[in-house]
Amino acid sequence: METDAAPTRSIAAPLRAAWMAGRHVLARTARLALDIALPTQCVSCHEPVDGEGVCAACWARLSFIERPYCPRLGIPFVYDPGPDMLSMEAIASPPAYQRARAAVRYDDVARTLVHALKYQDRTDLAPAMGRWMARAGGELLAGADMLVPVPLHWRRAWRRRFNQSGALARIIARQSGVEVRGEFLRRVRATEQQIGLSRALRASNVQGAFQVSPGHQAEIQGRRIVLVDDVLTTGATLDACARALLRAKAAQVDVLVFARVVEAGPRPI
Repeated sequence: METDAAPTRSIAAPLRAAWMAGRHVLARTARLALDIALPTQCVSCHEPVDGEGVCAACWARLSFIERPYCPRLGIPFVYDPGPDMLSMEAIASPPAYQRARAAVRYDDVARTLVHALKYQDRTDLAPAMGRWMARAGGELLAGADMLVPVPLHWRRAWRRRFNQSGALARIIARQSGVEVRGEFLRRVRATEQQIGLSRALRASNVQGAFQVSPGHQAEIQGRRIVLVDDVLTTGATLDACARALLRAKAAQVDVLVFARVVEAGPRPI
């Protein structure tokens, strides 16, 4: 009986492997056929698009942030106030991080891109968004030692299956040559969603939520770090992250995001 069972087992293993390989090939073929039958749609207007998910018309509607802007916070000015002029926000409430830069204003198209990447698994959008960020943050990246994406709490990361900030950071790393160290910072406390909270409640919500991972303090000491995230609203989350890194004696922390909220009205004083 035992001599009969051994050949059966030896035959079953290759058959099982072949079946699994066949399933993988069929799944890839099915996905390719679906892509051909249903071409990629623009995430904003849903028109067919050949490329990375944004049609030419919606790309033109993105409001890229160019100079002049506040040298500290990257907030765009409506007119050029002269060199080194700070915004009201930078003077009245300077953050822990040194400088912030964003690729675009957080308008309707930018919001759609961010939500598609974050909540709809549209990871195909990350390459274009990351390249725009690398362009906007050139002066920060030129002197940086590492990129640190804003971490998710492990429970939220499990639900989403990936960290959108980490996905953007990896694209920026390929563009700039600055390494990503996603393990250096962790979110030790689950926080409420920041959406809908006031500035004060946002700051309170993330207070003490971030820590440098044990064993990595020495690698952070004296280094120039660029924090990477998708959106800057009030800056509370990024400020909390920067404070954690500065407590570990980072030399400087800058911030690079895809989009930032820009309030209407005159900016410089």
